[in-house]
Amino acid sequence: MGQVAGPAGATAHSPRWRWYVCLLLLAATTINYMDRLTLANTAMRIKAEFHIGNEQYGALERGFSWAFAGGSFFFGMLADRVNLRLLYPAVLLLWSAMGFATAWSQSFGDLLLFRTLLGLFEAGHWPCALTIVQRLLAPKDRAMGNGLLQSGASLGAIITPFLVQPFLAQGLGWRPPFMVIGLVGLLWAVVWFVFIRGPDLAAPAATTTTTDGDPGFLQLLLTRRFAALVLMVASINTSWQLLRAWLPLFLQEGRGYSERQAGYFTVPYYIATDLGTLLAGVVALRLVRRGLSVHASRCWVFLGGSLLTVLATLAAWLPRGLPLLGTLLLVGFGLLGVFPAYYSFAQEISTRHLGKVNGLLGVCAWVVTGALQQVFGHYVDLHHSYDVAIALVGWAPLLAFVLFVALWRRPAPG
Repeated sequence: MGQVAGPAGATAHSPRWRWYVCLLLLAATTINYMDRLTLANTAMRIKAEFHIGNEQYGALERGFSWAFAGGSFFFGMLADRVNLRLLYPAVLLLWSAMGFATAWSQSFGDLLLFRTLLGLFEAGHWPCALTIVQRLLAPKDRAMGNGLLQSGASLGAIITPFLVQPFLAQGLGWRPPFMVIGLVGLLWAVVWFVFIRGPDLAAPAATTTTTDGDPGFLQLLLTRRFAALVLMVASINTSWQLLRAWLPLFLQEGRGYSERQAGYFTVPYYIATDLGTLLAGVVALRLVRRGLSVHASRCWVFLGGSLLTVLATLAAWLPRGLPLLGTLLLVGFGLLGVFPAYYSFAQEISTRHLGKVNGLLGVCAWVVTGALQQVFGHYVDLHHSYDVAIALVGWAPLLAFVLFVALWRRPAPG
């Protein structure tokens, strides 16, 4: 194969190099979710040690979410202006440090502080990573690139129980996993600086405008497309994050599974989510190659994932057993499968302002998610049941799709 030029001023690389960068993004998402999900995998022990109920556990998730919201816009602005070769590893090392520091919490206040700071710095991952995908890949390839990026969430969730459970089983407590996972980011940063050269991720001069004129940032906020994306990301992020935070407790307190059983069920669950996001990228790419428009292919992929996610309503009323677990696998498969399509839609709204746009979308998503995390916990404490809340979670992506179709104007053919 010949060499292809990257962004303006970058060293020429082989065509495969772009996909190798996507694999590095996948690894970063994996670390992101390992730091995030260690709390869910140790939730029962942390609740017991700090004598907190579900509402206070929800407050931890709210603190993480609202800090994530603020960090999304802050780092989104930086992603449009700062060299991503330096900014991206900086935020990864900062969130890894906060994950490590969580292990030293001596009170609920300490835990809340470190989880909040973790959310602040983890927020930098998405505007940086999505901007990199947009700069490196053509529109027809972005759903696949976004699928690789998002699949790291599942991979991190698959790895985390295997790392956490041995520490718990050997009586070493919940703290060591936070320290071990916090150190992983150092290795990633070394690989990043070896693989990525200074000008590799510069903004391409040829893409400073788009076919629709790439309006100013404030103008973008008033468009129907931005409104459609706000509704979409708020809905899908809420569903994904609520299940991420509460699924282990739903299985333990709601269906009587042991800590070990619930922890290890997350492995096939996140394998299903990983397959969902990767298959979403593959299907979108194949639909385009068979003649469907890029926009239509993304819509069909999103609709398919949304319909599977509705099965959460069935899962909420099933008793303990294989039908329940199988239904949850289908829900996870569909739920993460909608994200590559969403990211691809978001990458089309602007070139010059992508970091800020995605940052602000992150604010909208995480403000809603953060508020609902504590509401979810309060509901469970009040009613001693997860069922209705889990059932409602499943309908959010489908509702988002209906609103998206109503607001998003299809691009002109050609």
